[in-house]
This record gives sequence, C-alpha cells and structure tokens, in this order.
Amino acid sequence: MLYTVKEVAKLTGVTIKALHHYHKIGLLEPCEITESGYRHYGTKELERLQQILFYRELDFPLKDIKKALEDEPNRLECLDKQQKLLFARKQRLECLLRTIDESIVLGKKGEAMNKATMFKGLNKEEWEDALLEQSKYIKDKYGYDMPEVQEAQVNNMNEQATEAQKFMDYIRNALINGWKANDERIQEVLKNHITFLNNHGHNIDSKAFAAQTAFFVEDDFHRSMLENQQIGFSYYLYTAADMYAASNNQEL
Repeated sequence: MLYTVKEVAKLTGVTIKALHHYHKIGLLEPCEITESGYRHYGTKELERLQQILFYRELDFPLKDIKKALEDEPNRLECLDKQQKLLFARKQRLECLLRTIDESIVLGKKGEAMNKATMFKGLNKEEWEDALLEQSKYIKDKYGYDMPEVQEAQVNNMNEQATEAQKFMDYIRNALINGWKANDERIQEVLKNHITFLNNHGHNIDSKAFAAQTAFFVEDDFHRSMLENQQIGFSYYLYTAADMYAASNNQEL
C-alpha cells in the first residue's frame, strides 16, 4: 500500500513541510514520484520515518540522524540502540521528577534543598547553571577558573552527587544524634566515601580529604552551605575527617 504526503502527515503527525524537507536533504525519500510530481511512501519508508522520529525524540540533529541510519542499515539493530537510548533518558527523567517532587515538598515547608540533591540527574547545561554561583565565587576570591563541564563527565558527576548526598546526610544525622566525631560508624563511612572518590577519578587520601574539609570551615561560601543544613556541620565534618586521618597515620 502506498501513502501520499498528506496521508503520511495525518498518520504520523509529521508536517508536510517537514516531509518535504526530509526528502530534500536525503533523509527520507519517497519510494516513487508520479509524473504529476506526487510523492508516494511505502512500508519501508514509514519504518524509516519511525526510526527518524525516535531519534528526534532523543534531540538528535537531522544530520546526525542521517549518519546514524547510514551507519546502522539494519532496522532491528537501529531499534535496539534507540531503545537503550530512550531507556537511559527515561531513567534520567524519572530521577529529575523525583528531584522536582522533593523540591516542591521542601518549598511548601519553607525549607532549602540540599545542594547535592539539586544536582541529581542533571545534564551538561544544567550542571553548568548549578555550578555558576560557585564558579564565580572561586574565580573572584581565589582567581581560579574551575574547569568546564564536559559531556563525558556528566554521568560520573551525577553518580558522585548522589553518593555525596548520602554521605553528607549520614554525617549530618550523626551530628544531630550526638555521635562522637571519632565514632567507628562515622570512620567507616569516611573510609567508604574516600574509596568511592578514588574510584571515580579522584586521587585523594585521608589527609588530603581532611585538608579539604578544613577549607570548607575556613571558606565563607562552603561553610555557609554546610551550616545552612545544620549548625556546626562544617566543624563536625572537619573534626571527623581530621580524626580519621590521624587514625590512618597511626596505623601506617
């Protein structure tokens, strides 16, 4: 069965203008053009259009869609790849929706959202926006340009933000519950956190981590960020990290 441009547009929701453009750039050519100039599309063309629309849903530029379809002529292979890409987007959207839900709940309570929570599930542009204030502060006060966020780093950054949220929540709750800074449970969490950081591209030991937490105490921006979550949080985190570093040095 053959379909006219008008019928394909009605069936798929793609505008006639877009179909003409797809033909013009060689992305989707009709199976035949009549002597009168009418374009006709068959089953194979509709299947190709379906693949194009899947890629459009993933925000692929038309030139990249054309290349992807040329590189993957097998329809099932193409669909399998698109399924994986769409599933990855679904997971990220679900993560963003959970973050938005939490933002709404906290907003209604008049509470500020934890910075690490705000970063969960972000893309490159969203990370750049989220880090803009901190980057400007570091540049103005210390003359240091924070490195630009790279697309390849985004998944790693989201994983680190999620783990950082769990770590900070644990330490903050330990402070609230009155645990000593050298409590074995806290020391174990610190050990796991530093191991996680080193497994995700960092090169940091217990002494360097303690120095980092000392910076959080001394620096206005970072101290305020922690103290806004819980009074005494920045000092408690530093004390716990310093005790862990001292304990590690003794063991060595």
